[in-house]
Formats: sequence, structure tokens, C-alpha cells
Amino acid sequence: MAQFTCDGVTGVGERSVHDRRWWVLATMVAPMLVVVLDNSVLTVALRPIQQSLGATQSQLAWALNAYTLLFAGLLLTGSLVGDRYGHRRVLVVGLAIFGVASALSAFAATPDLLIVGRALMGVGAAAVVPSTLSIIGNVFGPAERGRALAVWAGATGVAVVVGPIAGGVLLTHFWWGSVLAVNVPVVLFSVVAIGRLVPESRHPAPGRLDLLGVVLSIVGLVAVVYGISKGGETSEWAGAPVLVPLLGGVAVLAVSGWRQHRSNHPAPDLALFGNPALLAACAATTLAFFALFGATFYLTFYLQYARGFTPLQAGLTFLPIALALMTFAPRSARLVKEYGAKRVCAGGLLTVALAFGGYRFVDAQTPLLFVLLLLLLLGTGLAHVVAPATESMMATLSRDRVGAGSSVNNTVRQVGGALGVAVLGAVLAASYRSHVEVVVQQLPEPLRGTASESVGGALAVAARLPGEAGVRLADAGRDAFVAAMQTTAAVSALVALLGAVIVLRYLPGLAVAGSGLAPPRGDRQPAVPAEGA
Repeated sequence: MAQFTCDGVTGVGERSVHDRRWWVLATMVAPMLVVVLDNSVLTVALRPIQQSLGATQSQLAWALNAYTLLFAGLLLTGSLVGDRYGHRRVLVVGLAIFGVASALSAFAATPDLLIVGRALMGVGAAAVVPSTLSIIGNVFGPAERGRALAVWAGATGVAVVVGPIAGGVLLTHFWWGSVLAVNVPVVLFSVVAIGRLVPESRHPAPGRLDLLGVVLSIVGLVAVVYGISKGGETSEWAGAPVLVPLLGGVAVLAVSGWRQHRSNHPAPDLALFGNPALLAACAATTLAFFALFGATFYLTFYLQYARGFTPLQAGLTFLPIALALMTFAPRSARLVKEYGAKRVCAGGLLTVALAFGGYRFVDAQTPLLFVLLLLLLLGTGLAHVVAPATESMMATLSRDRVGAGSSVNNTVRQVGGALGVAVLGAVLAASYRSHVEVVVQQLPEPLRGTASESVGGALAVAARLPGEAGVRLADAGRDAFVAAMQTTAAVSALVALLGAVIVLRYLPGLAVAGSGLAPPRGDRQPAVPAEGA
């Protein structure tokens, strides 16, 4: 058995156990929280951004997705760079990029500059998140790894929901850019803590970097999401502006997959996907974040436009999801050991579907308590998907593949989130347009496009119309949005049901659940702390 020591790390056998491992976990959760939180913190600021920068709904969606897509597209590269140059070093560099880009985004003067800044933030985030999970995997032994991963996964889910709450608090006192500027002090604190507590580690035989493959995957994802967004924006799904990027993106992704299949250094390692259990865990995670990100997007508009909530009130409304995730995600490991990951994940996805199904009965006058109960149900379901799926995924990997597995895990989260915002945003836009069309057709030609684009546009036009005409348009816009939200929630429920079917078919039960990482296979050596750490 291998024995190694390094900077407070002592161990015999398959794993080392760091004597400050729980402090290391806390240090890893802090930067992970801020980069994941930025997937959702901007949602409550969408209305102020729209009013301040004159952004369209499509530009607002891209302000969210520019971050998410670069984040997802570069995660595998971030993991490989960490394997080669050291996870702690890459983590610090990623945080620096993220902090600088956050400051640039906070002071953006146009929607396009905001989108560019958010894309740069995604580059930094892609270096941060895989490093955090790799470091956690290197300092915890099998007996405690399940708990550590559950805390990490639960914090990830909580960050998605805490984002709107934190954003609402900041927007009560500051301008919209404050939701991004607040990242800077968090980044500075994290860098200091990492320098004091976290040991350096790297893979003894790191994989080769495939820059062309990275570019192809990003271009393909962006093109697909652009095509979906354009289809929702115009409702002309058979037109060239939609089909060209959509089919072109699929073709580029196919070429990227073919290239990786023929490569002797694929990223990700395609051998990882030979296990149906890992594929099922990836699918569960993807579909869960698809539903969560998409729901956060359209529910924020519902709360602020249909119900007239302030950003802070809207953010606080998401608190039940955060409470459910914090309560149940850390406890899910116990349920997995007793009932198996298959039953726990499937039950969680069915609960998510039930929560979304409840939005069929939600309108602008629905008692807030009912909305809060649905959000609590949604958070409870997600808590029993995210943590068990993450642990199940990592349990299929040998130690030398922890870094690659963490990248796959985080990539599917971000891709799922980006597709959730794009697909559900497109459904929302198309459904809204069909419901509001009759009223909009009565408006003068210059006003029709703005009013039919989104409920925010309709309310802006209504404010310029005299008397009864303005009231009628505002009411029609809100009613059309609520109807569109109900349709979009039904699609979210179907996605969750699909995830439950996949999990029940392919995810292992009690035999594998909670077993920890498999021992290293073959002659490959486990990752060890770097010399001099």
C-alpha cells in the first residue's frame, strides 16, 4: 500500500486524511459558493438591468448564459490544467480572473459589455469549481467522503437559491452592479484562506490539453443555445436564423465527439461513460439543474412583474428552496445507504415534478403561502437528487479519475442550467407571445414588438398609453405571462419525470450506493500531493 505525507496530510493505503480536512472543506465551499451563486444572483437584477441598460429579454438571457456556457465549456480544461500545474495554484488564478471580471461586469455601460464581462467570469469559474472538488477528494477518506460530498453538493444547490436573496438585499441599498461587485471581497478572503490552509496537489501523469476540442465544444454549445433562444424570441422555428445555428451547433458537437472518440487523450475521458450508472447520475444531475435554473429564471419574472414584488421580496420568496436544500441534502447520504441511490434520486425527481405540476394552479392572486409550499417541495426534491447523484457518480471512479469525474459532474450541472434557461426561456417567450397577441395587434406598429417581447416590455408600453388603454394592456400582459409560466412549469415537470425514468432504469441500487470511491484500477497511480506543498 502506498504511504505519503505532505503539509499536514498523513495516510496509509488508498486515501490520505488531512488533519485540517474540515477547515479545508469550509475553505473550498466559500469560492464554490460565490461562483455557483453567480448563476442565479443576477436573476433578481434582471428588471433593474433592463430599465438601466435598455436590455431586451434575449440579452438578459445571454447575460445569464454567457457565464454558464463558458463555465461549462471550460470545466474539463480547468480540471486538466489543475492536474498538470496543481489544483491550488489553478484555483487561485481562477479566482483572480473571476474577481477582475466581476468588477468589469458590475460597471458595464451596455448590455453587450455586461455579456462579455459575464463570459470572462465564466472562464474564471471554470478553473475554480473542479479544483474545489478535486481538493476535497484528496483530503477526505472513504468513511467521511460521503458527508463531505453531501455538504459540497448541498451548498451548491443552496447557492443557486441564495443568489436571488443576496441580490435582493443588495439591490435594496445599491445599484444593480452591486450584485457582481460583492464578489471581489469574497475572492480576496478566499485567496488568503487557501494560501494558509490548502495543500497543493497534482496528478503524477496529467492528461494532454486539447484546445481545439475545447473550442469546438464551446462553439457547439453556444450555437445550440443561440438557436433555441432565437426560436423562442421569434417563434419562427423553421427559419434560417434558428435552424442554421441550431443544426450547425449540433454538427459541431458531433464533430467534437468524433474527434474525442479518435483521440488518445480525450477530454473528457470517454472511458468514464462506459458505466451506465455514471451516465444515469449525469442525466439526473443535468435534468435537475435544467429544471432549477429555468424555474429560477421564470419565477423571478412572475414575482416581480405579475405580483409586483421588489427584488428583495422576490429573493426572499426563494428561501424555502434554500432551507430545504440545507436541511435534507446533508442527510441524503443516510437515505442512500438505507434505500439506495436509485430510489432516493427517483423519489427526488418525482417530488420535483409534483412541485412543478402545482404551478398549474398558480396565478397573480394565488395565496403566497401556496407558492412558498411549492418552492419548499421543489427544494426537498432537489436535495434528494443533487447530493446522491454526485456521490453515486464519484463512487464509480478510481482515485486517479476523481479530477476528471469532478469536471464531468460540474459540466453536466452547468450545461443543464444553460439549457434550462434557454429551453424554458424559449417556451416562456413563445407561449407569452401567443397569449398576448390579440391585445398587442391593437397597438400602433412601433409599439407591438416591444409589448409582445416580454411582460416587462408590455408594462413599459402600458405606462406610455393613456387611461384605460394602458390598464388593459398591463392586465393582458400579466395574464399572458401567468399562462405562459403555467405552460413552462408543465414542461419542467415532464423533464423531471423523464429524469426519474432514466434513474429507475440505469442507476444502481443498494449494492453500489454509498460505497465510496472504487480502488485504483490497473497500473494507474493515484493523484498525490505535490512535492514541497
